[in-house]
This record gives sequence, structure tokens and C-alpha cells, in this order.
Amino acid sequence: MAADGEESGSETATAVDEAAAIARAKAGDTAAFEALYRAHVGRVYGLCLRMTANASEAEDCAQEAFIQAWTQLARFRGDAAFGTWLHRIAVNAVLGRMRKSRREYDRLQVVREVHDEPPPMGDGGGLADLEQALGELPTGARQVFVLHAVYGFSHEETGDMLGIASGTSKAQLHRARRLLAQQLDGTTA
Repeated sequence: MAADGEESGSETATAVDEAAAIARAKAGDTAAFEALYRAHVGRVYGLCLRMTANASEAEDCAQEAFIQAWTQLARFRGDAAFGTWLHRIAVNAVLGRMRKSRREYDRLQVVREVHDEPPPMGDGGGLADLEQALGELPTGARQVFVLHAVYGFSHEETGDMLGIASGTSKAQLHRARRLLAQQLDGTTA
């Protein structure tokens, strides 16, 4: 029972520490922002990686998200959790980068498909197979799947972030699930 109290206390202490770090970072304390960066970089990078399916692009998008977070930190009001605010910035960084370099991105995808002949998906690799299958989804279906199924955003929130209707989000999620099931079963569309 004491362990539960200690865990609640440490969660509260972590929230207080984060709030204090945010306040110090807003005042220009770069060490405080570095602490926030270290606490959130893994999740932000993971989101970017799942949305882009490209490690280099994900690193660039995560870096851009933290640069934007630093420059826009004064706008953070605390209405949502800091991590949620950062995720929204990261999603916008990914989408902005993809809009700016659509042709280059498409060319990279074609090159990747030509040079990477994937092994059959149903080989029992589990999570590695799922990550590879996610990377092979069409961009729209992958983005909706990552935001809704992986990160738990509602269809309305997903639609708002991607600039699509919630019905389109639902359709893309259905498409993503169908394609993932086919890939993981080793069947073709």
C-alpha cells in the first residue's frame, strides 16, 4: 500500500517538476528546456518515425518539432499536457515537411520500393513485421492508423490534424487495418 502512495507521489512530483521546468524554460532557461527535451524526445521521434516511415525524415521532423516548441513555448498555456502539445507540433512538422517536399518524398518511396524487396510478412517476426507493414501503407492510411490506433487520438482530432473529415479518417483507418491484415497474413490486395 505504501508503494502505491509512493508511486502517486512520484507521479505528482514528476508533474510538478515538468511544470517547473516549463516555467523556467519560458523564462529562457535552456537547461530546463533540455530536461523537457530529454523527457519527451523518444515519444516525439517515435511518432515522427511512424508517420514518415523513414528514420532520417523522422529525425529531421523531431528536431523541427523541438525547435518550434522552443520558439513557441510562450504560447503554451497548459490547457493540455505538455506532451500532447508537443505531439501536435510534431504532427504539424511532419505534415509541413511532407507538403513542402511531396515530389522528393514520392521519389524516395519509389527508390525504397525498388531496392528493398521485403521478405514475406508472415514469418513470425511480430513487432518487426508490423513496423515494416506500417511503413508500406499508403501515406494517408499510415498517418491515420498511427494517430488513431497507436496514439489514441479520436477520428475528429485525427481529421483536424490531417486536414480531412472524420469520415475520411474512419475510411482510411479501415483501409489501413485491411492492408495490414493482408500484409501480415502474407496475402496480396
